[in-house]
Amino acid sequence: MRRKSLWVLVALTVGSVCAQAQWLNHPTPGTPRTKDGKADLKAPAPRAANGKPDLSGIWQAAPSPIAELRAFLPPDDGPPIPGEPAPSKYFLNVLADFKPENSPMTPAAASLFKQRSDSFGKDNPSTSCLPLGVPLMDYAVFPHKIVQTADVVVIMYEALTMFRQIYTDGRKLPVDPEPAFAGYSVGKWEGDSLVVEAAGFRDGGWLDAFGHPHSGAMRVTERFRRLNFGTMEVVVTIDDPKSYVRPFTIKFNAELYPDTDLLESFCENEKDRAHLK
Repeated sequence: MRRKSLWVLVALTVGSVCAQAQWLNHPTPGTPRTKDGKADLKAPAPRAANGKPDLSGIWQAAPSPIAELRAFLPPDDGPPIPGEPAPSKYFLNVLADFKPENSPMTPAAASLFKQRSDSFGKDNPSTSCLPLGVPLMDYAVFPHKIVQTADVVVIMYEALTMFRQIYTDGRKLPVDPEPAFAGYSVGKWEGDSLVVEAAGFRDGGWLDAFGHPHSGAMRVTERFRRLNFGTMEVVVTIDDPKSYVRPFTIKFNAELYPDTDLLESFCENEKDRAHLK
């Protein structure tokens, strides 16, 4: 993908939905502190009243090193858009760990991916004021807030002020749900990891900014494990037999944003849509 098309695509995906989370100088209660008053991000992970790790907080996928991003970008590609943080490599390319000749895409998915690439990603959901969906929102370049209770974990995404509910009250996934961008999610604890099963997604979604597709048959398994106060390990397995010949797994860390909060974010009237040719 040429340099112009890549960073224009990222700008559409990021700039149209993302605003840096901030709530000026509001110390979060219960945050461990170093001697200088800053949040101690290396302190032990907190625990909820039921003894389970508490995943609550403002999180964002950790950026990948520029050198790692360059591994699958053209040699003449420049730096990321000024003012924007470097993304996770999976935000750009969910198949970043695969060599092109080993891509697990089915022929139908490969054809759709080529179509999206040839059109420079103009049909990216965010260009139509639509949510990016799960699991892309896990590793996208905008923050999300986790609120954990005994029976449900709520994730609020700053992009488009979207939310997701992960039920931990023992219920099963719905058999024939109305398709949704975020799907439907249930979770259970396995040791210190919250294991989430999600299904019921809308067909034709995007798994990354490059446009790797998923179908409505996709099922996603996520494992969230808070390593310490400031770091969360996230392991995502994507199983979509219509789009990929076998399940595949990605693993990344999310970073805590202490003493801050989300901002309202919305997409106004698709003003940029008319400029996409």
